[in-house]
Amino acid sequence: METWTRWLISPDTRAPKATIWMRLMTGWVFFWEGVIKFVFVNQGVGRFTKLGMPAPDVLAPAIAVLEIVGGLALVAGVLTRPFALLFIGEMIVAILSTKISLYLGHSPLPLPPAPPQIGFWAVLHEWRSDIAQLACSVFLFLEGPGPWSVDAALRSSRSQAPAEPRGLRVRTAAL
Repeated sequence: METWTRWLISPDTRAPKATIWMRLMTGWVFFWEGVIKFVFVNQGVGRFTKLGMPAPDVLAPAIAVLEIVGGLALVAGVLTRPFALLFIGEMIVAILSTKISLYLGHSPLPLPPAPPQIGFWAVLHEWRSDIAQLACSVFLFLEGPGPWSVDAALRSSRSQAPAEPRGLRVRTAAL
């Protein structure tokens, strides 16, 4: 369990430098989706209510805060794996709660404005941003934040800091 926790919280930062682009894109999309949930009620509480989510007046703002905080954390490369894991769960729930009913033709949400509006092809078209966010979150979960991240900077500073003995440290004055 300790190894898993260390892998999750203090990740190896040897992912490619280009990982920063995945973090920026994924983080900004989640950040702005969180902001939109507060700005437009039909994208926050209203949407969660239509989908039949439990306690939509609590859940929608909670998800919005997760997206804002987690999105900024991904952009900075802070706790990348824990936030990516949360976003993987969120995207799975989002896909299951919106795309099954679209496939079956009884979505409580407005149908797409142009054909295909229901069925297999509609789902393939409408889930493009969901599946992209899911795939990017899986990548960040597996690879970590990369070398250009706050996590990497913190890891580097910890490894370069001189080891201090545990316990009480006594200072002596130079004569």
